[in-house]
Amino acid sequence: MQRIAAATIAGSDPSGGAGLQTDLRVLTLLGVYAQGVITALTVQNSLGVKGWQPVEGKLVKSQIEALFEDLPPAAVKTGMLANAEIILAVAEALADKDVQLVVDPVMVAKGGARLLEEEALKALREKLLPLATVITPNIPEAEALLGERIKDPETVLPKLKALGPEKVILKGGHLEGEDAVDLLYDGEDIVALKATRVKGPVGHGTGCTFSAALTAGLAQGISFFEAAQIAKKFVTVSLRAASLSPLGKGISPLDHLIHLDRLKARYQVLKDLEAAAEFFCSFPVRELIPEVQSNLGYALPLAQGQGEVAAFPGRIVACGERARPVGCPTFGASRHVANVILSALKFDPSIRAALNIRFDESFIKRAQKLGLSVAEFSRRQEPPEIKAREGSTLIWGISAVCSQLGFVPDLIFDRGEVGKEPMIRVLGKDPFEVTQKALKLLSGGPK
Repeated sequence: MQRIAAATIAGSDPSGGAGLQTDLRVLTLLGVYAQGVITALTVQNSLGVKGWQPVEGKLVKSQIEALFEDLPPAAVKTGMLANAEIILAVAEALADKDVQLVVDPVMVAKGGARLLEEEALKALREKLLPLATVITPNIPEAEALLGERIKDPETVLPKLKALGPEKVILKGGHLEGEDAVDLLYDGEDIVALKATRVKGPVGHGTGCTFSAALTAGLAQGISFFEAAQIAKKFVTVSLRAASLSPLGKGISPLDHLIHLDRLKARYQVLKDLEAAAEFFCSFPVRELIPEVQSNLGYALPLAQGQGEVAAFPGRIVACGERARPVGCPTFGASRHVANVILSALKFDPSIRAALNIRFDESFIKRAQKLGLSVAEFSRRQEPPEIKAREGSTLIWGISAVCSQLGFVPDLIFDRGEVGKEPMIRVLGKDPFEVTQKALKLLSGGPK
């Protein structure tokens, strides 16, 4: 297999949270051969930047030329460039190269330390931005590049593109709101990428991570808009993982290794689903199977969409006094069970599995007697605008219950309405826990 190379031109962060080290890790995780050109040596960690020293411009240029002489990268990104001398050296080295260039105009570290000398802005605007395929400034960086305050982000996109790049991504992490919204602009269309904002002392290296992920996508021939979506998702998952288990004592860097965990988990998720379904169906469970049949789902860690939740494509169907799964478990096989799990995950990332079973008052009473937590939502209270959107009812119902309780209960049920069968959803950390809970509702099940 011929490997695709991509390079980062950035400062070294010995703590690994940002800069060159982060870029190399992200590029590798996303499947490209990572190359690195050092522009500065920094002394920093999650507590902040304690000092830095730039590399001589000639040496930076020589590093870049060495890459193109031997194994030319398909895409290059820049991070910390420190001063005008380095910017001019980078621009001169790349001026005649047929390569996609992502410019992340790094100016200030997450902790507030300045990483670009004031006089370097002119060189950045005039020499490097015109060579860029994409620039990825955040709001403060865009304000510095334009020399004006940004009140309406959409209105400044043409101004940023007029500085020379082919495309612009204006990152919205510094704006207010529940969502972090990035704006993509290719000269014609404006596309907004949204993700729920991750709160808390996390985010060291966010910009580096995003631009490196974008560079990996472009190097592999992925379209601009799709590569940006992949980068946004990569950042969001990394931030969420870091918020659950912070790294360092200050502003936690992103946890990139969650993506390796998720990759390794794919096989185990399918294996566990199959084993749990086989165990469940070894009991006389016909009484638990609803008219619409059951399904058992299991999500990847920090699943982001229905395609990251596995279930049985033909459901689990009644068969005599027992039941059997139809087909092998597959990711994206069930929208309904996926919506249940994804909604619960937002409140408790450890809840990754769910099973729908038939509603019966005796099951509810038995669950309560066993000490399981039980909650109900009513379809009659569903807002009309939610009801009008196909597939939104379960998201609304599960979210409403968890919001009210402040946790994810073991069972969530509704009594149905015209055309909608009453249903119980059993939730848990994995499919074994879920099926055990469901089986306990049967008089002949395991205790």
